[in-house]
Amino acid sequence: MSEATFMRIIVFFDLPVTTKAKRKAANQFRQFLLKDGYQMLQLSVYTRIVRGRDSLEKHNKRLTQHLPEEGSVRCLEVTEKQFTSMLLLVGELKPQEEKVNANQMLLF
Repeated sequence: MSEATFMRIIVFFDLPVTTKAKRKAANQFRQFLLKDGYQMLQLSVYTRIVRGRDSLEKHNKRLTQHLPEEGSVRCLEVTEKQFTSMLLLVGELKPQEEKVNANQMLLF
């Protein structure tokens, strides 16, 4: 059995919040991301680890199904190795970043 590659989905979004309805839509999208296993990397930047291309495509499809009607949402797919080589130029790692990476995951 070949070993699947760990990947990261990084979602960047800029959603309007000028009305109550738009704030609600933005919050619903954010709540979807959290319930689907994404963690906040920065404000309006969320990341999720997946195992293999099939899982990546499944989560991209779920993401597409939950997009808000307005705003800008972008998705970047990178390998776990690329993600862990990201430079942090100012600030500190968030606690959730220190908790889990692909090397620490236990899969059944």
